[in-house]
Amino acid sequence: MENIKSYVQQHKDRFISELIELLKIPSVSADTAYSQDVIDTAEAVKVSLSKAGCDFVEICDTPGYPIIYGEKIIDPNLPTVLVYGHYDVQPPDPMELWTSPPFEPVIKTTDIHPEGAIFARGACDDKGQMYMHVKALEYMVQSNTLPCNVKFMIEGEEEVGSASLAWFVERNQEKLKNDVILISDTGMISNQQPSITTGLRGLSYVEVEVTGPNRDLHSGLYGGAVANPINILAKMIASLHDEDNHITIPRFYDKVQELSAEERAEMAKAPFSLEKYKNALNIADVYGEKGYVTNERNSIRPTLDVNGIWGGYQGEGAKTVIASKAFAKISMRLVPNQDWHEITELFTKHFTNIAPAGVTVKVTPHHGGQGYVTPIDSIGYQAANKAYTETFGVPAIPVRSGGSIPIVSLFEKELKSKTILMGFGLDSDAIHSPNEHFGIFNYLKGIETIPLFYKYFVALSK
Repeated sequence: MENIKSYVQQHKDRFISELIELLKIPSVSADTAYSQDVIDTAEAVKVSLSKAGCDFVEICDTPGYPIIYGEKIIDPNLPTVLVYGHYDVQPPDPMELWTSPPFEPVIKTTDIHPEGAIFARGACDDKGQMYMHVKALEYMVQSNTLPCNVKFMIEGEEEVGSASLAWFVERNQEKLKNDVILISDTGMISNQQPSITTGLRGLSYVEVEVTGPNRDLHSGLYGGAVANPINILAKMIASLHDEDNHITIPRFYDKVQELSAEERAEMAKAPFSLEKYKNALNIADVYGEKGYVTNERNSIRPTLDVNGIWGGYQGEGAKTVIASKAFAKISMRLVPNQDWHEITELFTKHFTNIAPAGVTVKVTPHHGGQGYVTPIDSIGYQAANKAYTETFGVPAIPVRSGGSIPIVSLFEKELKSKTILMGFGLDSDAIHSPNEHFGIFNYLKGIETIPLFYKYFVALSK
């Protein structure tokens, strides 16, 4: 059998047309008007996995949309790779901003994608990246080069919170047993410089309420004599950072893991222009925790930010009152090892303690999630890096993401295995936005690279 590169070139027109057919189905999980389309997409994914070479494929019912499970077990004694992806997509709105209909895929050339890109909702997130794995399996089965066992778990609720996924994973741990989880639902730096997402931040999100007098008061008659909740809230929030922009909550940093100089040096290799960053945001300078550069502040360090603040008179003109209440919404991005439940408790205790006697404080937790990290010396990371290096000609750069993918920490908790994030999309692919697209180069390069991950993961596991 020909090698993967020649196989991809020989079958690329079919690979592209198959993806286009999948993208035509409007599997919008957030809108019940598309319910049948979501179910139809699940059936299409099942058929594609069977044709690619899975020996067993089933559509698994859940409290929500179904999960497709497939497997090809060649030897129980060999390692097992579990591939995760999702077949649901974001709503296409606003429709008027699309240059072509979102569910009528077309190929257009762009400055970044001179070889063409497929424009359609779900092209990159995540149908295109999920389908790379299906075609990679096809190649390995057809060429008799599959070096280990493979399982697929493709869900239909990622864009609405993956509620049924947690339900499914908790009830199918033996079925999903694996040695590594492989996901392509992230991106890379550029088509010339691959990268591997090695860390995701967790989150604690709370709302605070500061109450003073039992009603709004005349600011002339009562000003200076009673605590003003808005003034107090502003002071309390300001006190949450010191002069070095270090968060002042006691024990907040107790479990924060400091990255090694080696990993920070690897991260610093990622192309980054501070001037372009500032110009894009129209800011005179950056701002953040002392001792860290911009790409560290927004990825490997925890943060605390006010997302909204209100109280008192908001209407036109003047109304001289001391408000009875003041409110704020606060989010804390957390790094791996920081437990979001524990951080929420620490925040609540501290924020209540720093309030002066003239007010009362209420903290209401909203939601949260755990952070995640894959060490760069793990077998999975090394296998991914070797695969990228072989197909792109340069090593991948480890990148910590400032955002969160809650399912990754769920997988580690329930399945006790590490996740490798091998993304092939670009920041410019407009995921979740009008005119989402996925480069044909990226799509085919993913199919070419993924089988090499299997090869190197098995070799390094011996």
